Amino acid sequence: MESVILKFEQLLNENVNYIPTIQNETLDAKNPGKWSKKEVLGHLVDSAIHNLVRFTEINYSEKPYRHRPYNQIELVNLNQYQKTDIKELTQLWFSLNNQIVRIMKSVDKNTLDYKIILSDESVIDLRFLMTDYVEHLEHHINQIKS
Repeated sequence: MESVILKFEQLLNENVNYIPTIQNETLDAKNPGKWSKKEVLGHLVDSAIHNLVRFTEINYSEKPYRHRPYNQIELVNLNQYQKTDIKELTQLWFSLNNQIVRIMKSVDKNTLDYKIILSDESVIDLRFLMTDYVEHLEHHINQIKS
């Protein structure tokens, strides 16, 4: 997990100051059926909120933990990320993810093996979910930077 956490911290630190420097026209541009770069960042905020809850709850909830999906498209629209100031949005994204970093650093090896049942009834563990979270974040950061 150490390499995953290091990569995570690097992604946060490289982009917290970079994202607000992207021109508003670029951040706000939308193609039909696609999110703007600003909405992608908003999606990462929603993802951070939900995964912060998951990474915390798994420590005290009944095992195996049941993963609850969320409506990603509706949340992006409801939260009006397209209208949110990019500095505020970036800071929210950064703060939530810094808390996730703290949780990842505090999790012991046994906890990483806790089983999680997905909505399709397949089973993963916390280690996979945390690693996948960082990969998901990296994928969307690359979209924002492209």
